[in-house]
Amino acid sequence: QVQLVESGGGLVQAGGSLRLSCVVSGSIFGINAMGWYRQAPGKQRELVAVISSGGSTNYVDSVKGRFTISRDNTKNTVYLQMNRLKPEDTAVYSCNVGTVIGINYWGKGTLVTVSS
Repeated sequence: QVQLVESGGGLVQAGGSLRLSCVVSGSIFGINAMGWYRQAPGKQRELVAVISSGGSTNYVDSVKGRFTISRDNTKNTVYLQMNRLKPEDTAVYSCNVGTVIGINYWGKGTLVTVSS
């Protein structure tokens, strides 16, 4: 049974920082890209950042220069360092893992609330 468990969310003031972690456990074959998505109240889910198996990264424009995605393949973990947080970053953040055989796995999400 594959599980993705996120942690690190919480309440922070604007300008502050948080580091999200997502640990992948269970029998999973061929992890490929790992990414973070977010969904704010009343909005569609959007891709925030993704990192390939080779370490290439991509970010949504609104977080470029503030967020950094990284991964530790030895620990099957993906991280999202979020700096200079803004109230509009408030959302449930979920991690996603794709495999080389086309299966995607999702975590349940962690809530990030940024107060002004």
